[in-house]
Amino acid sequence: MLALFVALLAPKSDIRFEPIPPAAYGGLYPGNAEPLAPSPFRKLPIGSIKPEGWLRKQLVMEADGFTGHLDELSGFLNPENNAWLSPTGEGRNGWEEVPYWLRGFGDLGYVLRDPRITAEATKWVKAIMGSQQPDGYFGPKRNRTGTRGKPDIWPNMLALNALQSYYESTGDKHVLDCMLAYFKWEYAIPDADLLTDYWEHQRQGDNIASVLWLYNRVHAGFLLNLAEKLHGRGAKWDAGVANWHGVNFAQGFREPAEIAEVTKDAKQTAMTEADYETARRLYGQVPGGMWGADENARQGYSDPRQAAETCTMVEMMWSDEFLLTMSGDPKWADRCEDVAFNSLPASMTSDEKALHYLTSPNMVRIDANSHAPDVENGGPMLLYNPYDHRCCQHNSGMGWPYFAEHLWLATPDGGLTAAMYAPNTVHAKVGNGMPVTIREETHYPFSETIVFHVDPAKPTRFKLRLRIPAWCTGAGSGLMPTISINGQTKPAMFYAESDYISYPPPQAYYVVVDETWRRGDGLTLKLPMKTEVTNWPTQHDSVSITRGPLAYSLKIGEKFERGPGGSDKWPTWTVSPTTDWDFGLLPSAKITVKERAWPKDDQPFTPASAPIELVATGRKVDQWQADYLGTVGLLQASPAKTAEPIEQLRLIPMGAARLRITVFPTVTKDGSGHEWKPQPGHKPLPTKASFVGFFDVISAPSDGIEPKSSDDETIPRFTWWDHKGTKEWIEYDLSKPTLHSKASVYWFDDTGHGGCRVPVSWRLVYEENQAWKRVEGAIYGVERDKYNSVEFTPVTAAKWRIEAQLQSGFSAGILEWKLE
Repeated sequence: MLALFVALLAPKSDIRFEPIPPAAYGGLYPGNAEPLAPSPFRKLPIGSIKPEGWLRKQLVMEADGFTGHLDELSGFLNPENNAWLSPTGEGRNGWEEVPYWLRGFGDLGYVLRDPRITAEATKWVKAIMGSQQPDGYFGPKRNRTGTRGKPDIWPNMLALNALQSYYESTGDKHVLDCMLAYFKWEYAIPDADLLTDYWEHQRQGDNIASVLWLYNRVHAGFLLNLAEKLHGRGAKWDAGVANWHGVNFAQGFREPAEIAEVTKDAKQTAMTEADYETARRLYGQVPGGMWGADENARQGYSDPRQAAETCTMVEMMWSDEFLLTMSGDPKWADRCEDVAFNSLPASMTSDEKALHYLTSPNMVRIDANSHAPDVENGGPMLLYNPYDHRCCQHNSGMGWPYFAEHLWLATPDGGLTAAMYAPNTVHAKVGNGMPVTIREETHYPFSETIVFHVDPAKPTRFKLRLRIPAWCTGAGSGLMPTISINGQTKPAMFYAESDYISYPPPQAYYVVVDETWRRGDGLTLKLPMKTEVTNWPTQHDSVSITRGPLAYSLKIGEKFERGPGGSDKWPTWTVSPTTDWDFGLLPSAKITVKERAWPKDDQPFTPASAPIELVATGRKVDQWQADYLGTVGLLQASPAKTAEPIEQLRLIPMGAARLRITVFPTVTKDGSGHEWKPQPGHKPLPTKASFVGFFDVISAPSDGIEPKSSDDETIPRFTWWDHKGTKEWIEYDLSKPTLHSKASVYWFDDTGHGGCRVPVSWRLVYEENQAWKRVEGAIYGVERDKYNSVEFTPVTAAKWRIEAQLQSGFSAGILEWKLE
């Protein structure tokens, strides 16, 4: 029936429609080789696609920003005694940071053809290959035995990506020899010793992807056995979501589809989609293509104020790009664009000279304060800081280069596919090997029009495929995508028109233009963008607004100020609102589109330069306020009751808004609705300590969140890590003298996998006449998994301390401390 429908719908010209291109072996570029499942797409060599316009601007800013100069900012990249530069793998900084940075940094140089960056990346790549030992192992020596005498191959998974990109850019066959020898070493690892560490266990899909990449170039049969061995030893993503760490999910969920290339088991491929849908259903009912995991997704924390790591964004894009190339399914291109256009830009300052760890769809303040437990992570995770956010700081660089590399994909029939859209020029081979240049002119995703100038060396017949995104397949109101070839316009509508909007949207598809192309041929694709209001039932019936591939956020005045730390050349930044943000939307009111001049500097992702604004209608909801941490308040039931006047609201693209409200409650014309209640908040006590662990929250002991055990890692904690065997203290300041006669302490102790234990001893003291005095009559306990309560002679004081003697060789911490 589908074939008949396509045949009837297709005009008698050379335009056809395909849900997914046919998979096959062969072609002009490397694809899956037998016996792997055949693939529909092939990635072009790096350098084939030259980004232009706004996309080139992002890449140039990245080169001029913290990624391109990270060696000035990160001690991990210090070449002195660096284990990644050592021929024997000995030295410092031998874990994930260098290869995280190198794979994005190198691709940035190759895509931009930047000689400075390319030369620096080549130095590191050649040093890594030069460290290869006679048995095939390469890289830092300490990873060979890990922390428990077993190999930790996670950092090398990242290094393999850097080697692959170097090969795709240069054709240097030493890469193939190096990887082949390394995988022979890896294959020889006993099963019991393989993938035993946490990160490598969750992320075995990264290793499998590199194994299959090499197989398609050298066809060594043992590599397929290695892929299955890795699958068998790693996390079981084909049995459901294996881990709720945000980055682990972004990398791991694609693993079943990867191993299905070997097994050809459709159930495994289906599990990748099932895992994706599970994450979006539970924690991703928001625009922007991400989900609210902060660092780890938590039950009950799915409001739009929950955030995604910058790491998670770029890993999600890479998984989307991988799955697009492997499966041909255009939904993965839609999903990649969603993240790239709406979530990634605001994770960094508009000049890409600083980033923050966490970015959420609803975010009204960016500061140096801890926002735990609103978000899972303690510490200054929202601060724009080029010196900090260790994993994201090193890993985020691959986002835009990888995106640029996947704009065009080759097909085994000698065709080309415009898989994702941005201004660029591609040089490729088509047909029987004929060179062709296609220049793509567009301001997409801000514009509906994409113009292709096709320039083959000689008249050549080949299939040019164009992706029609899902948001354009049910455009309605007489709108439909169209294609104009040398001035002749044809419809490009595969689905019947519909005004029905749902989540998920209708399926994307491809238009296939099978022509004999000649110099000077032109093709114009128009993708009409309708403004849509999407309802999110799981978010208390709140709404968001999209137009085409872009989600839109309330335009909030942004005041940038220098933050703590940083330097004059590389400052940190806080951002505070200068206008109100607590608005609800009238979803039935007309939304007006206002086009503005394209920015002269080609940077459209700022409030001032965004080339599209929407004007919507709404009212203030005064009960919607920030909490004591400065975090936007949780959404409540829509419509929200309000007596405030109706106002016109300006909305800008989500990716241009560093402060944003993207998911709104609804309001009514008459102001009726649900009465919002002031949200209960437990304000922690002012606290000081002798030392605070880097990832810890000094306010955790008084945040009112009850622990389930001493090893409860789902809640904020305070520790003195990594101080060991020392005398330490933590202090409450009650601001005024208060009578107390009992204290209860719940110690943090991660016996079995961490370095914190209950202390040897502790005591409670209070300040009197600027001196610290012990309470009288107390008996102190140091038991795990319970409150250790002490009763003492009543004392009236404003300042109280716990003084603790830590065990030799161990640190200690506190989950809760109550004064009664």
